Amino acid sequence: MSETKDSNGNKLSDGDSVTLIKDLKVKGTSVTLKRGTVVKNIRLTDDPAEIECNAEKVKGLVLRTEFLKKA
Repeated sequence: MSETKDSNGNKLSDGDSVTLIKDLKVKGTSVTLKRGTVVKNIRLTDDPAEIECNAEKVKGLVLRTEFLKKA
């Protein structure tokens, strides 16, 4: 299994906190997650390019690691 890395190449693991580096619209909702939002307690998935997390107003969110940096 390959490692999950953030946009800067830092290794991510379960329970890490990450910061968004770009405003992201959440599909299916009117919510936009702002740049600089900290997402805590992430969970790794089988896909090294994606993580699961719960953001402010959205539960069970899947984010691409290219838009994240380790907090």
